[in-house]
Amino acid sequence: SMQSIEKDTFSVNQREIEAHQINLQHLCRICGGSFKNDLYKRSHPVHGPVDDEMQALLRKKERKATSWPDLLNKVFKVDVRGDMDTIHPTNFCHNCWSVVQRKFSNVPCEVYFPRKGTMEWHPHSTSCDVCGTSSHGLKRKKQDPSPQGGKKLRIIAERARRIMYARSQKQVNSKNIMKKITNCKKIHLSTKMLTVDYPADFVKSISCQICEHILADPVETTCKHLFCRLCILKCLKVIGSYCPSCRYPCFPTDLVDPVRSFLNMLNALAVRCPVKTCHEEITLGKCSRHLS
Repeated sequence: SMQSIEKDTFSVNQREIEAHQINLQHLCRICGGSFKNDLYKRSHPVHGPVDDEMQALLRKKERKATSWPDLLNKVFKVDVRGDMDTIHPTNFCHNCWSVVQRKFSNVPCEVYFPRKGTMEWHPHSTSCDVCGTSSHGLKRKKQDPSPQGGKKLRIIAERARRIMYARSQKQVNSKNIMKKITNCKKIHLSTKMLTVDYPADFVKSISCQICEHILADPVETTCKHLFCRLCILKCLKVIGSYCPSCRYPCFPTDLVDPVRSFLNMLNALAVRCPVKTCHEEITLGKCSRHLS
């Protein structure tokens, strides 16, 4: 029965991901708007060479950039070369195309960018904005609930609760598995060793997202998550080449050191000595020297 439940959950997840990808094809990569809002439903591919009209304008302005990734990076500061079709849309709307044209043209035109910043795209999750119907489309008129409709809704809600519970249990189990893989309890310091009672968000920002200890020799992934170097290398070797937090593709060669200001702040944190007989308070940067 457990195998059948897992199989049903897997099939539901696959259907959700397929529906997520279909919805992405109707959204703009830059602003997140729907192509259905355009009367002519015009769209332009994110990758590849620019169209003839833009090419003529660029030649007139003596610009060397001839591909859409270069132009989008210059205008919107968005690097689309590392996009994944399971996370990012592959087209952008005509309004964003007009913004690019206005950037390289002196002709005044009334074009407004719909957002203060470009859209940030994340992998499919339980609280996915792409698959939600509240942010896209018009609200339907409220109808009187029928007995059969109410029963259907209850069944659907019960299934959704079971799926979410199974998914949460799976996340908890995967986190426990990763902690067992790292097995760094005797190596890394717990956040309880901090002498100051910091806010929970700050403690989370200086903690490894695998072992939940204070970051030791921290590294940063391409998706901007922080881990202990030893923990992330062990997990990448066992579970595969993706980020344990968001499942974005990640390889050992992609790991980089965080900015120096963050490392200085981390090394300046006051911690208690982990040795029970010693009650001295030291900075994190001097902890290894103190222990030796």
